[in-house]
Amino acid sequence: MVTQVAKRAGTGYANGLVTTGIIGVMFFIFGFVTWLNGPLITFVKLAFTLDDVSAFMVPMVFYMSYFFLALPAAMILRKTGMKKGMTLGLFIMAAGAILFGQMATMRVFPGALTGLFVIGAGLAILQTAANPYISIVGPIESAAQRIAVMGICNKLAGILAPVVIGTLVLHGVSELDAQIAAAPDAAAREALLNAFAANIHMPYMAMAGLLALLGLFVLRSPLPDIQPAPAPAGHGDRGPGLLSFPHLWLGVLCLFLYVGVEVMAGDAIGPYGQNMGLPIAETAFYTSFTLAGMLLGYLVGLVVIPRFISQQHYLALSAALGILLVIGAYMTSGYLSVGCIAALGFANAMMWPAIFPLAIRDLGRHTETGSAIMIMAICGGAVLPQLFAMLKEYLDFQLVFLIIMAPAYAYIFYFGMRGSRVKPVGTDR
Repeated sequence: MVTQVAKRAGTGYANGLVTTGIIGVMFFIFGFVTWLNGPLITFVKLAFTLDDVSAFMVPMVFYMSYFFLALPAAMILRKTGMKKGMTLGLFIMAAGAILFGQMATMRVFPGALTGLFVIGAGLAILQTAANPYISIVGPIESAAQRIAVMGICNKLAGILAPVVIGTLVLHGVSELDAQIAAAPDAAAREALLNAFAANIHMPYMAMAGLLALLGLFVLRSPLPDIQPAPAPAGHGDRGPGLLSFPHLWLGVLCLFLYVGVEVMAGDAIGPYGQNMGLPIAETAFYTSFTLAGMLLGYLVGLVVIPRFISQQHYLALSAALGILLVIGAYMTSGYLSVGCIAALGFANAMMWPAIFPLAIRDLGRHTETGSAIMIMAICGGAVLPQLFAMLKEYLDFQLVFLIIMAPAYAYIFYFGMRGSRVKPVGTDR
């Protein structure tokens, strides 16, 4: 939500540092919860004895929640304001964490997927509130610095998440396969799988408790409450409609593909390494390498944009690097190929900060709706990884990775160079 009014409570605005710190925790949560999906693919594949197509339902249901919840989230926030909306999002995520932890422990796969969808739903509300909140809660002159802090919090959490889940849940997975193969009967195999699945229960119950406590903290915190400003009287129907802004729709497709390649680089890197024959005990941590690359790319982007290069040209340059890296992954094998996938984190790092503002530029009264539609495009993280899992059943997995990723990066390159500059219909701008 771009047009906002801040409502002072009796004590006035919160200290800027405290506000930034609280929202920084939110962005840490975004990164931690989102990048748990990579190691969770390995977890559900083992715990539920699934093939890759079924295991990749993890990112699919998680990211599809954005498609279904983005517009409802905007409506909810108009009624609750951002502060109460963030609290609601945290409570919903806590409920989803309880559901996933319980259903995964019981090895009920549809129930576990439902829990992930609920977590994603809460996160959609939280993101719809927190992303614009950090921009408008303080002086616009310092918004870039606040956003920079948020990005660092997000990426650090993304590095940490696979390490935590790998240590607490996936320890001993290398021996698990051998133990299952040596089990004397089906009952013994089930007992081993039940014991492995139970590892997920305590971490998710603890996460649920922390999310609920954070929700209560946010509700009682000194964060200023912010609510949408009403549209000026008599202006509701003036001006061109959304269809008159082709750069928005080109941007929606660009963001769809970007989130898809980002999730492929982060969540699919573990199964990619497993297909290379690398030890499963190692591959559970590979998502952290991709996120480390993203953190480095984010820091570089902060230095060079726009001081040395425009965001459009940096986006195109990043996409070109992505194409080179996926070709490199295809032409190599083993750790070198996986290293190319991890390096995609660097190429992907500054794509969201470039694509989003370029796509919603000059939308005027349509900015809020356009932003919600852009959030819906996050479902690309559901579609491209699932397509990868399905196609690699019939084709070489490296070839499938190439034919999905290279065209996606090519389109992102086009958007950076030309698509973002397409003029609105009926204008000469």
